[in-house]
Amino acid sequence: MSERKRLLVIDDDPDFVEGIQSILEGAGYAVDAEYNPDDGFKALQTYPPDLLLLDIRMGRGAEGIALARKLRKDPELREIPVLIITGIREQIAFLFPGEPVHPRFVAVDELVEKPVEPEFLLERVSALLEAAEARKAQAV
Repeated sequence: MSERKRLLVIDDDPDFVEGIQSILEGAGYAVDAEYNPDDGFKALQTYPPDLLLLDIRMGRGAEGIALARKLRKDPELREIPVLIITGIREQIAFLFPGEPVHPRFVAVDELVEKPVEPEFLLERVSALLEAAEARKAQAV
């Protein structure tokens, strides 16, 4: 990696965050973490990352969804790719036929379920970063 990509993890589970950070930093990424949506949004505004890894269930409910929607409405932040990593997909029976996430649910780039295998995580992170770079190149 010529330039270290900055990733932001927003998840209220410190053990999960520590594990994800270790995997991502071991692959050469610079990783910041926040443990609630409010601090996470402030971090997004202060130091926009190259990729956001976001949990859905934080605090009193699905606050990650609200954060993802807020992000997509912000003209400065809407292009940041979002990878949702959650353990609730089966619990509430999300049905996204043919798509990682149904667009009317929340505009994110991909959703994966916890626990996530390290190789799969790194593969998805790399693919989302490459896709974001390609979008930037086309926009120029």
